[in-house]
Amino acid sequence: MPGKRKGGKVTVGLIQMSAAEAPDFNLAKAVARIEAAAKKGAEIVCLQELFRSRYFPQVEDAGKFKLAESIPGPTTDALGRVARSKRIVVVSSIFERRSAGVFHNTAVVIDADGAILGKYRKMHIPDDPGYYEKFYFTPGDLGFPCFQTRYARIGVLVCWDQWFPEAARLVAMRGAEIIFYPTAIGWLAGEPRAAARAQKNAWETIQRAHAVANGVYVAAANRTGREGRIKFWGGSFVADPSGEIVARAGGDQEDLLLARCDLKKIDETRQSWPFLRDRRIDAYGGLTARFLDD
Repeated sequence: MPGKRKGGKVTVGLIQMSAAEAPDFNLAKAVARIEAAAKKGAEIVCLQELFRSRYFPQVEDAGKFKLAESIPGPTTDALGRVARSKRIVVVSSIFERRSAGVFHNTAVVIDADGAILGKYRKMHIPDDPGYYEKFYFTPGDLGFPCFQTRYARIGVLVCWDQWFPEAARLVAMRGAEIIFYPTAIGWLAGEPRAAARAQKNAWETIQRAHAVANGVYVAAANRTGREGRIKFWGGSFVADPSGEIVARAGGDQEDLLLARCDLKKIDETRQSWPFLRDRRIDAYGGLTARFLDD
């Protein structure tokens, strides 16, 4: 089914929730939240990163590979049913078992008819204290795709991707009107308070900057609650093409965040700030190098 006419409005829902130990409990909880979002008028709903489990990459544990599943699989089946029933688009991050020994952190886009429209495999994989994702995830190999959903043209990037302006630019260049970031980020136990505040501010600032630089909406869905050494800071938000926050969730509680996105603002903003017009694409060859030595 074709997307909405250019310049229309779409209601985005971000589900910010804590995670229990039982994956089936988390899935049922997410489905209930999606249904609630649809009842309140949401047309595109995004879940947090790896929503079906607790954030397991805090440790390197081969037993956690049992959490992975195929795509399509049980999670996409359940989300497809609710998407079709409520005529709602669902964006979901899933621990994908591609084959024996090959696993990805994969975002799936399910359209409003319940069918899988496409997927994006997380490209940038962190390896930091408490975020040992390189142990689990093979880097993505699908590039930076865009998806024409029933309601809007969207891009999806995942958590660590949000620090890389190249990723947001490439998704925007494919025509994304909204970039979704399923996320799992928080403070490690014992971090100095000033450093923790600075980290959270940087996380929000760089994503708002992606909205400004590309003239798109940005929607980040984070988890909340304490899991192991990490206290996830919530703060899910939607920013408009000028970088203004149009909706923000709290930090310490579960939330269902709704934001009405007026897509005509994309054209208006890009006409005022024609960054895409003025790019010097003939001069950016150096971006494909790891570092520019003298």
